[in-house]
Amino acid sequence: MARIAVGGFQHETNTFAPVKADFEAFAQADAWPPLIRGDGLFDAVAGINLPLAGFVEAAQAVGHELLPLSWCSASPSAHVTKDAFERISAMLVEDISTAKPDAVYLDLHGAMVTEHLQDGEGELLRRVRSVLAPETPVIASLDLHANISSEMCEAASALIAYRSYPHIDMGDTGARASELMNLAMRSRTVPASFLRTIDFLLPINAQCTMEDPAGALYRRLAELEKATGVWRLSFAMGFPPADISICGPSVYGCGSDANAVMRAVDSLVNEIDARESDFLEVLYSPDEAVRLAMENTVPGPFVIADTQDNPGAGGNSDTVGMLEALLSCGAQDAVFAILYDPEVAEAAHDAGEGHGIMAALGAKSGQPGQKPYLGKFRVERLGNGRFTATGPMWRGARIDLGMTALLRIENKRADVRIIVASRKFQAADQSIFHHLGLEPSELRILVLKSSVHFRADFQPIAAQIITAIAPGPNLADTQKFPYRHLRPGLKIMPNGPRVLDSSTGVGGAYCSYAEIE
Repeated sequence: MARIAVGGFQHETNTFAPVKADFEAFAQADAWPPLIRGDGLFDAVAGINLPLAGFVEAAQAVGHELLPLSWCSASPSAHVTKDAFERISAMLVEDISTAKPDAVYLDLHGAMVTEHLQDGEGELLRRVRSVLAPETPVIASLDLHANISSEMCEAASALIAYRSYPHIDMGDTGARASELMNLAMRSRTVPASFLRTIDFLLPINAQCTMEDPAGALYRRLAELEKATGVWRLSFAMGFPPADISICGPSVYGCGSDANAVMRAVDSLVNEIDARESDFLEVLYSPDEAVRLAMENTVPGPFVIADTQDNPGAGGNSDTVGMLEALLSCGAQDAVFAILYDPEVAEAAHDAGEGHGIMAALGAKSGQPGQKPYLGKFRVERLGNGRFTATGPMWRGARIDLGMTALLRIENKRADVRIIVASRKFQAADQSIFHHLGLEPSELRILVLKSSVHFRADFQPIAAQIITAIAPGPNLADTQKFPYRHLRPGLKIMPNGPRVLDSSTGVGGAYCSYAEIE
């Protein structure tokens, strides 16, 4: 059996977001464990739906000796600071160099942009490769939203991405990476790999694999992967809020037969191209969304996704556009979650349950056009923000949101409550509500700061789900991003205009486009 060094470094970067990820963002716990190095790593992730946990369990089951490196993750945001990237990368490279392993597995994201690098994972993998022999297997798992680069492919022996959005298969992806590692070590040769990019961006909300076309395409991927000589295929749908030249979807394959891998990749790309027109979603204004929710007569909560302020895609989870719509439309039995405001959460705890407070809620991140909602609130329930997630995606995650509060707005026309937390986290697991004494299935309207991940736990109880376009940096319509650095020829949305040219320097002109003929 082999000695395999195991670690990870995860960040999904929205280059349009208001707040950067510094070292402290990786060092503190949120939904996932804090930065941990060496002993204790495997215990810290055990039982959590994470790729590294899945890899560890599968690799240990066949007798490999695993050498813990470091692992960390920070909430999606703007660029990773140079300081954070250099410090964390140095830990990984130093420990790999010291361990002299037979192979390396890294749990990465694939959409990290730093203050000084467009392709964080490509550079990290290059550095890792530089301290290893060329034949040493280096396997990396990636997020479904990865913007895969040729540099990643060249530095890694093989890559493998998630296949579900919501990401319910993160642990399974780690197990698949372990299988891929075994194939690479048994073959004693570098696998053949092939990468092809898709020429149109896929809006985040259209990437949900619980619906077609994405669901059908991943089922087709599994069929094509059965071809002799093909080890693994990955369809990375890309992360569009990243203004970099490698932004966009791609199909990657690896295996023992270069021609078979190329045929499988080409076949899947052709099928994705044929479904281009299907990757579109109906979007609603905040008022339209609330009015539809109020008209609903089907049992179960009417769920509105506040997608543009999704903290899982770089939002700061503090815009109040949907809150204002709930109040102006007179919504009843509505809960808005999760609003990130440590100051208000602390004020609620100081006041205590049952007491009233005046507060300026939300809009602290400086999102254009936003200002805090000033009003009177009743503190209904307080929590310490620590609980274990129970849903299909975050199952087993030991959440720590700091001080949390359930606040009811004192308003004669509307019945609206808000879950306020001291740390950012998507409202994508019912345990958030249970922590504060709420049963989400019994509520009439749920407004969730999430794009798609919430569907894993909330779709089974929902009367209907729609997406609203309230203020936030995760624009649902990719045509509205002020891109500067996309590669020429790329369509900025399905059937949309193509990039003619773009600047390469900071402060350059915006991309120019040509309409599709």
